[in-house]
This record gives sequence, structure tokens and C-alpha cells, in this order.
Amino acid sequence: MQLEFFDVPSPCIGICQSDDKGYCMGCLRTREERQQWISLTSDDKQKVIKRCIQRKKRKEGKLKTKEPELTAEQKQASLFDPPAKNTLDTSKDLDFGDFEL
Repeated sequence: MQLEFFDVPSPCIGICQSDDKGYCMGCLRTREERQQWISLTSDDKQKVIKRCIQRKKRKEGKLKTKEPELTAEQKQASLFDPPAKNTLDTSKDLDFGDFEL
């Protein structure tokens, strides 16, 4: 890691309650990470913060998970997609006898 001139600040936001997995609901650190924070090196503190960021992403469901592929009908069209070519449905019999030419 790089040379640190300043100590890494605690990620605590003052919501000190544990969730069902044992992580702090505010900063997402484990009990051990909270208790040992003062004695950790700056490098270890940065690693803890990176783990907390990953936990937050996982909690919010933002980590890449394998999602089922959507069919063309299920996908939302993008403004950058070329326009769809409309095809004439020739499956129905059309009677043009009523039209005047």
C-alpha cells in the first residue's frame, strides 16, 4: 500500500446494532473488526473498509449475480438500438375487393 500520512478514520456512523448476520447495521463491520479497530494498522483498516463496501453491495443486491437471460420480448428497447423493422403479417387473408381504385 501507499505511505499513509493520516490515520484511516473509523467508518462508524453511530448506528451500533447488529443485524442477523452479526454485522453492524451502520458500518457493516463485524464485532471483532469494531473491537480491534484501534489496534489495526492503516493497511488493515483499509482492508476492513473494502470488506464493508463489499458487504453493503451484497446487502443491496448490487453484486453481479447470474441472472436468467431475457428474451427479445422481455428486454426493454434502448434509444440506441436500431429501429425494429415491421413486417407485414401475411397470415391473414385480405380482401381488397371492397376498395376503389
